[in-house]
Amino acid sequence: MYKKQMKFQRLVCIIALIAGAVMFIYSLGMLTDLYDSLYPMMRNPDNLEETDVPGSIIYYDMQPFNHQLLIGSLALIVLAALLFVTCTSTRRKYYISNYLATGLNVVAQIGLAVWAHGQIRAFRAQFVSTVDFESLEMWASIWETPILTKDSTLWFDLYYVAGAVVLIAAVLLIVNVIWKRRLMQGERDLLSGKAVSA
Repeated sequence: MYKKQMKFQRLVCIIALIAGAVMFIYSLGMLTDLYDSLYPMMRNPDNLEETDVPGSIIYYDMQPFNHQLLIGSLALIVLAALLFVTCTSTRRKYYISNYLATGLNVVAQIGLAVWAHGQIRAFRAQFVSTVDFESLEMWASIWETPILTKDSTLWFDLYYVAGAVVLIAAVLLIVNVIWKRRLMQGERDLLSGKAVSA
């Protein structure tokens, strides 16, 4: 049973690292379509209200969030690396450092996923309700930029994939710790039983 659990814990730590990388890649690509379509419509970067397409200010509104998401995803990668530094991926018995590394990862993963979910939903609603898509279509043909429609919410919707990967990693880390503790307790009981019978 220990061999299966040891393989599982290594896999879980790798998944935690991948989850941070997925969120990092998502944060890099999130504003791609908005930049290509809406940024050229901004006539004066010093006055964001001067735009050919009402509502295109969402590109600027999302910048602080995107920056924070990028920093948060880098933090997830560093915390996942901590799992390997503390040997959480290979240790037969867990110590305080292993529980601490696991706990930090779980809290950060759940916290970032929940926070980002609320932000993405709000920005998606802003995009659909405030961007003047008729003006955008007209100016897009003149400026030869990609045309976004109300249905062009791919990057907003992709968050559900990235967020799910991060939450799955958190759940797997919790399952791993529970499984590890049960095995460690079983081993202690077995050893104490042998000691008593001898």
